[in-house]
Amino acid sequence: MAVDRLSGFEAVFLDPVGQVVQQRWADAALAVAFEELSPVSAFPVIPGRRWGPGLWWSATTGRHVAAGSNAMRAQLMVLDRDPQVTGLAGRPVRLLWRDGRGRVRSWVPQLFARYRDGTGLLADCPSHTGAGGARALSAAEAVSDACEEIGWTYRRLTPLDDVLAANLKWLAGYRHPRNQQRPGLMPAVLKAFTRPRPLLEGAQAAGDLLEVLPAVFHALWHGQLTTDLEAPLHERALVGPGSLPHTGAGVPADGRLQDDAGEGADGCDEETGDISETAEGADTDAGGDEAGARGGEAV
Repeated sequence: MAVDRLSGFEAVFLDPVGQVVQQRWADAALAVAFEELSPVSAFPVIPGRRWGPGLWWSATTGRHVAAGSNAMRAQLMVLDRDPQVTGLAGRPVRLLWRDGRGRVRSWVPQLFARYRDGTGLLADCPSHTGAGGARALSAAEAVSDACEEIGWTYRRLTPLDDVLAANLKWLAGYRHPRNQQRPGLMPAVLKAFTRPRPLLEGAQAAGDLLEVLPAVFHALWHGQLTTDLEAPLHERALVGPGSLPHTGAGVPADGRLQDDAGEGADGCDEETGDISETAEGADTDAGGDEAGARGGEAV
């Protein structure tokens, strides 16, 4: 999409007390902690869908993150395990710009992640190739340009493989700190897997299975232990020591923007007379997700 570079990009967001703020995008990106903000617009509830909007309890921040779809929750799981991620938020900012014909356009990326180096990731989470259509692809080009201007990244995150998604969902049930169990148990668990060995064998070496297995799964979630999550997780899966790499949550190895559209992005493309006049356009978010996973809900 052609963007009027003279008009620049603007950001709309809710401040900590819930007031709508609009300012120049470059200024907002520098000064605003988007990871601490509430959604600038709510995820829609679509009648007839199996999933609805919910909350994901983040092990990274100890707070809930708004999620609008099952696909988005899967990407939140990946980002929540990334040791380089320090903050997460759902829909914290709306970007505004003028296209080449002077019309105001806007888009609300589904997901924001803050990295340790201070940079940010804006992302949409498609559930399938082509979700969102041409409008989403056009908006993606503009949002990508806006992020590139300030040294951030925009991505359409590739949907996870079914096996990987299932494994992460299982481990997510043990992400809460309570699954470390009693003091002194985790060192014994890590010691049991100083060399790669079958999951059940190592767990038995560390103590009582009922007590040890939640700690093993907790350590796998947090990267204190590692296993091949691309293969089904079972009692003979090899588990060993290790740390998690910075994955970028489904970002392809070559770092290029994917050609699939971001399901669940705001889908707004209002045409107004002034860049400050916005409306809540139709939302293309398909589906959602219930809050929390087994063992991971906030208490």
